[in-house]
Amino acid sequence: MSSILTNSSAMTALRSLALTESDLNATQTQISTGLRVPDPTVYAAYWSISTTMRSDNGALSTVHDSLNLGDATVGVADTALTSVISVMNQIKQDLVSAAEPGVDKGKVQTDITALQAQLSSIASSASFNGVNWLSQNSASTGYNPTASVVSSFSRDSAENITVGTIAIDTSVVKLYDANGQTGILDSVNSTTGESIANMNIASLTDDTADQTTLTALTSQVDAAIQSITSAASTLGATKTRIDIQSNFVSSLSDSITSGVGSLIDADMNEASTRLQALQTQQQLGVQSLSIANQQTAMILKLFGL
Repeated sequence: MSSILTNSSAMTALRSLALTESDLNATQTQISTGLRVPDPTVYAAYWSISTTMRSDNGALSTVHDSLNLGDATVGVADTALTSVISVMNQIKQDLVSAAEPGVDKGKVQTDITALQAQLSSIASSASFNGVNWLSQNSASTGYNPTASVVSSFSRDSAENITVGTIAIDTSVVKLYDANGQTGILDSVNSTTGESIANMNIASLTDDTADQTTLTALTSQVDAAIQSITSAASTLGATKTRIDIQSNFVSSLSDSITSGVGSLIDADMNEASTRLQALQTQQQLGVQSLSIANQQTAMILKLFGL
């Protein structure tokens, strides 16, 4: 039945054209944004998951930065300790040479004094971002002998967040402590009554008692070398752990980025193919609506109008 009040064909064609244009707009949005799920109105579950994972990935980026900072701080301290060991070996050699009868111990002390100044210079320079583990002041406000490096961020199935850290006991690596002289180099030895930082052999002679004192000082320096070597080994192991964790966090971040992409990224090949198909459907829909609208004009011809 033909009617001038209701054009069913035009209504059908219009609905079809509206659906096509809706799909076309969605496809054009995918192409322009590169996203299959640009907002929560499209696959709300995927959008929610991807938003949370992106947020967590941002936290992992911060963890990676923290690991890099920790790695640099450990690296500076480790490098300084290696230099300190070298200087300490020279002091040990000077003490051994001073044990030779007839050696001018005042001249040997001149060399030792220069080396002591070098030790202090190395320790005070071993600072990164304002942090110095070799030269400390345990009386300073907020002092904590345990340094922490943020190493991980995770979320469990109950949405509970955990931030992991790598702890570093700096008390075993400090060479100087302005509060009470309790570092490896500035602490006073109970046997010799001297600290390595301030020992002085200029007044010693070749008598038996002074030779015994010189031997004790040499043993003190040797023990300090062993302590510093152990501290350097600890820092080296910590640095290796930080490097491994940093590589893991970087790989984990890449995996999360890839996983989020598989959820919400648009397949550009599929989207471009679909765009061409929808454009063709749109053109056909316009033509179909035009043909449907012509039916009214045909009714007019029946009345000779």
